[in-house]
Amino acid sequence: MAPSPVKQHKFLLDESEMPTRWYNVVPDLPAPPPPPLHPGTHQPIGPDDLAGLFPADLIAQEVTTERYVDIPEEVQEVYRLWRPSPLYRAHSLEKALGTPARIYYKYEGVSPAGSHKPNTAVPQVFYNARAGVKKLTTETGAGQWGTALAFACSLFGLECEVWQVGGSYDAKPYRRTLIETFGGTVHRSPSRLTEAGRAFPEDHTGSLGIAISEAVEVAAQREDTKYALGSVLNHVLLHQTVIGEEALLQLAKAGETDVDLVVGCTGGGSNFGGLCFPFLREKLAGRMSPEIRAVEPASAPSLTRGEYRYDFGDTAGLTPLMKMHTLGHDFVPDPIHAGGLRYHGMAPLISHVYELGLMTATSVDQTACFEAAVRFARTEGIVPAPEPTHALAVAIQEALACKESGEEKVIVTALCGHGLLDLAAYESYLKGTMTDSGLSEADLRAALAAVPVLA
Repeated sequence: MAPSPVKQHKFLLDESEMPTRWYNVVPDLPAPPPPPLHPGTHQPIGPDDLAGLFPADLIAQEVTTERYVDIPEEVQEVYRLWRPSPLYRAHSLEKALGTPARIYYKYEGVSPAGSHKPNTAVPQVFYNARAGVKKLTTETGAGQWGTALAFACSLFGLECEVWQVGGSYDAKPYRRTLIETFGGTVHRSPSRLTEAGRAFPEDHTGSLGIAISEAVEVAAQREDTKYALGSVLNHVLLHQTVIGEEALLQLAKAGETDVDLVVGCTGGGSNFGGLCFPFLREKLAGRMSPEIRAVEPASAPSLTRGEYRYDFGDTAGLTPLMKMHTLGHDFVPDPIHAGGLRYHGMAPLISHVYELGLMTATSVDQTACFEAAVRFARTEGIVPAPEPTHALAVAIQEALACKESGEEKVIVTALCGHGLLDLAAYESYLKGTMTDSGLSEADLRAALAAVPVLA
């Protein structure tokens, strides 16, 4: 009797198959995104307005209208430490759910930092080093971005100074240790080191908006120092598209010619954009027809409950005004365990795509996320970071709906990091002490009241 065919769990690419170009979605959109504005004049900003924070190469990528941008060989060389990352078929999860759906997840937890963040940290540090920059400042929530930037800085010989959101600094001490192991310096935000930080009590739980203000303030004071952002901006989302580009190649190897749902978690938007923009290109070209869905925390629902208007990217109002879905730059989300999603706004490019009707969005409470995470861990064997559990929760919901309908949908998500330094959150869930926190209409109105009103 002939042996049964082997069920393939992971779909791999050779290093020679790794994408050599990043994909820029802007030229393929039916309308261009609104430009960022100068906070003083409210006029569109030019390259000179960003030169104090970013090197010329990154500014060029921020505003490029080219469909593809070549990945420098020096960056490709570092990428090959972990890229291409594996695409898994979640056979065990599918079996446990009893669903006819086919679930695939792109696993970015194989990177040195344990998340997708080095995909942009490495090129950002490379371009800064090439421009003669000696030091980078940044913010971090859960610590994944700070870890990635410290790792990249260690490779190219730059100093790295990180302001970590207070709630995560307190709850995730080993993430701080990891940043320090890679050579970075970490401060609890709000700190006493900056004017932006001193505006808040020392024991404040902080927010990404406050931490951004602190990092930007320090970077602006030294000529040899620049600022690096781990999400939100166009060039960051550009760098992350290696995720989606690889996933498309791997799905072809799996024999999939179309996808029904591409789902990703959203905070600032880098993981979501990185996975989904290449699929959006295929959809706009008529080669695929997926629904593209963002999933955000119920306590920081910028897409589903925020307003689409110009606002600051930070709390102190030091950044340009960006047209995005925002909860208000003064908004401080509750200290949920998914620290990387606690941001008041959404990437302008993703906000624009949402306004064009090319994607959908929903929000999920954190207990539902951790229920999905434990289910995933007990079947697939990977403990996810709290952030991608939002997308996993929706993927499981959709797979169970397929169980009822009998549809054999193809569902793709990005597992953007592992949760091995987030076990305190899992302990809270398993002990039954985790609670959900939404956002009241009164708190939302109060936060939006501070958003600038443009003439």
